Amino acid sequence: MKISNVYFIILSLIFVSCGPSSQQQQILDDDAQLNKDIAMYKETWSLFLSGDASVINSERFQEDVVIVTPQGDLVGLEACKDFYMNYVNGFSDLEFTILEVLGQGDRLVKHWNFKGTHTGTAFGLPATGNKLDLSGTTLVTMKDGKIAKEQDFFDVTQMLNKLTTGDVNADAANPGVL
Repeated sequence: MKISNVYFIILSLIFVSCGPSSQQQQILDDDAQLNKDIAMYKETWSLFLSGDASVINSERFQEDVVIVTPQGDLVGLEACKDFYMNYVNGFSDLEFTILEVLGQGDRLVKHWNFKGTHTGTAFGLPATGNKLDLSGTTLVTMKDGKIAKEQDFFDVTQMLNKLTTGDVNADAANPGVL
């Protein structure tokens, strides 16, 4: 073997061994998908709550998206849109802040804060004019880069007290209770 062939073989082995293994590549691919999911998720809710309800569509959500509620699961894009429109139609001067989104695999956890004045009917409750400042957490399941399922967790009793009587801060009454 000539020396140049030996160098070629050595260099080839170095280049091959420097690349990620298939397991490492899968981890990199999964991490890239998770970051894409989080970015799309944040963008979707930012656009929706700024007034663009058209983002609840089959490009961002599974056709059979599930919204888990205490009254039962809501299934499909229209049910999802109708549910979340309660916030847009029921509250003026609304502020929705995503405090943090964490994820692993196809699951995301969103920590959020919602503020607004109850000036329209929301979830069947007529306008009270009371202000709401509420924090909670949403568990999200992604599928093929789209939102497949959401379930919100927050203190519903305190929210209703705030909206109906106006004398309870939904977060301050029971700090840490969601």
